[in-house]
Amino acid sequence: MEEPKVRADGLVYRNMKNPLFLKKYYSFKTIDMIKTNEIYGSSPPDIFVGRVGWPNVYIGPLVPPTLGDTSIMGTPERWLGKSIPEIVEMRSMLIRGMYLTKVNKADNGRMEEMIKEIAISEKYGTIDLKLKRRPNSIVKMDENGQPFGPSAPIQDMILGSMKANQKIEAAYLDTDMGAATAMVELYEKGIEVSKIQKALSAGILGRKLARRFVPTRWSITATDDTISKDKLSRIKEMNTLDSVRVYENTALDNRWIIILIPGAWEYESMEAWYPNTTWNESGKEIEIGASYESFNGRKTYAEIGGCYYAARLAVSEILEKEQKQAKVIILREVHPGYIMPVGVWNVREHVRETLRKEPQYFTNIYEAFSFASKKLEIPMKTWIRNSTLLKRVLYQKLISSF
Repeated sequence: MEEPKVRADGLVYRNMKNPLFLKKYYSFKTIDMIKTNEIYGSSPPDIFVGRVGWPNVYIGPLVPPTLGDTSIMGTPERWLGKSIPEIVEMRSMLIRGMYLTKVNKADNGRMEEMIKEIAISEKYGTIDLKLKRRPNSIVKMDENGQPFGPSAPIQDMILGSMKANQKIEAAYLDTDMGAATAMVELYEKGIEVSKIQKALSAGILGRKLARRFVPTRWSITATDDTISKDKLSRIKEMNTLDSVRVYENTALDNRWIIILIPGAWEYESMEAWYPNTTWNESGKEIEIGASYESFNGRKTYAEIGGCYYAARLAVSEILEKEQKQAKVIILREVHPGYIMPVGVWNVREHVRETLRKEPQYFTNIYEAFSFASKKLEIPMKTWIRNSTLLKRVLYQKLISSF
């Protein structure tokens, strides 16, 4: 990323750690590139479906005012190692066109058809986007979805040549296949999770009469949830691990500890948000949230939101690969360097990255807790006090000792 020019007093450099300044800085940088209400550029490809006003929602493409290979902008699987300013700079280039439609109109209308064509596309392609006005808003941030740049209503849109992804197109043409089945089959065929999410959002997947536009935020969680549930249906019949494992990682000022414990499947994801972070901006104390599921799963939406399902998908991948089941606890410390949300891809990809590392092996949970306590700032007793699974594991261990 090209560093912003630093004033003599260092003001710009210091403010790059301020989320409001960061959003405005890159929004204005993008807007300065737009001289009219017409955007001609290469979409990654990417789309966005809003949720405000559902079942009437705004659909539209995400288009940068640049030409060339922009595919990385729409592929969070490729963002590991990038800083928050780098991600914001990249994504703020994407102008969101907005077209109002009904969610059940996915198979009707010229604009609706073009949105589907973008979502099916194999690679980046040119879009001539005519807007009703020049975009003038700041970067949009959401803990579930990736950030994107300024928005404006669409007047007209013309697509350049776009080559369809044959696997996604086949799912689109199969109007008798349910959406859940389509998501799992696409995943098993090697399609990235982010592409499956866009296909679901664009109303491409599912039985013909049931197809709908799905708000981007909902489609992300639905995809993570559906694929991980499919994996867990098999994992729960597998043998358990034979030792306790602890994986660790640090990225974007998030500290990760993932503990795998021998036993039947149970899962809990815990997040500790420090003051001056996204979900604890004005707090004086660290806020800890947790969501848990037993062997039989859960029936309500996770308290900590989409991050829960994104992490569960990553965990289910490694367990299925090893043909094992386990009790899984994820401990995440979110430190002040995580200055703004960049989407649940952050959780999915960094949990995947953490689980690719060589773990530490232990014969019992006490040794594992001792190791974990040296890697985290928050004491293990605090995590245990706020956890369902850790209490259960410790209680069962005490009972079994008699």
